[in-house]
Amino acid sequence: MKRLKSFSYFEPDTVTEAIKILAEQGSKAYPLAGGTDLLVRMKQGEITPTALVNLKRIKGLDQIKKESEKGISIGALTSISAIENSPLIQSSHPVMVEAAGVLGSPSIRNLGTLGGNIGRASPASDMAPSLIVLQARVMIEGLNSKRELDIENFFLGPGATTLSPGDLITSFFLPKMGPNSAAVYLKLGRREGPDCALVGVAVLLALSGKNDEVRETRVALSAVTPVPLRAKKTEAVLLSGPLNEDRIREAARVAAEESSPITDIRATNSYRKEMVMVLTFRAVSKALTLTEKGDTRK
Repeated sequence: MKRLKSFSYFEPDTVTEAIKILAEQGSKAYPLAGGTDLLVRMKQGEITPTALVNLKRIKGLDQIKKESEKGISIGALTSISAIENSPLIQSSHPVMVEAAGVLGSPSIRNLGTLGGNIGRASPASDMAPSLIVLQARVMIEGLNSKRELDIENFFLGPGATTLSPGDLITSFFLPKMGPNSAAVYLKLGRREGPDCALVGVAVLLALSGKNDEVRETRVALSAVTPVPLRAKKTEAVLLSGPLNEDRIREAARVAAEESSPITDIRATNSYRKEMVMVLTFRAVSKALTLTEKGDTRK
């Protein structure tokens, strides 16, 4: 572990104050939320911030709220454990509960936040695939503007996002899921518990109610491309006719082709591709079963 270099420390009370400090301090100023990733990277010498801006004193950024009948809003400082244990999210978007429940250890989930997890832009994020298939939008505030961005357009590369110096994620909006729909997230790690994903697959299916034809679908992969990936070729297969076993297997094969995993000390490229195929088949099959049973848990 390397010795930490000195840095400035700030505790703003408002979003406006935090944004101003981040903009003034420049590109090496980092917002501090849960700190589960940031502090580890600092200790390892991976990053050397000149300033940390603690967001914990800002009120209102850790709320989970129903936005009329359109969907729900999740504040950027909402902990992963709060998502995992939220009755509102369980009833409206249960796939988020699934994803939160397999992210790290209980202590990490208690400290880590949704904004921190997504802002880190890790290719192996557990939360990003579910947000992508749910068509979530990211709410961002900067020095002179506010904007909304589709989550799948937020990531530019490993550790890189569309955020500029001074920008802050303030919340996420999840549109209401449609009728006869269900979403599933499956993760493969080297062991149960805190290990990050070797492969992650999220699938959303909405059936037309006629011969198991798919009205709408989205598939997202993590840990197998430089950014969490919307697998559009896989979606096209699922939309091309009645959803029988052969079509699901073909979609799983195409998902493996769409992935471009690396080989590292944790797993080989070929193993990850095989697991993309296995998890996609299982996730689509599970989502289909849920929609057929009417168990969309909304």
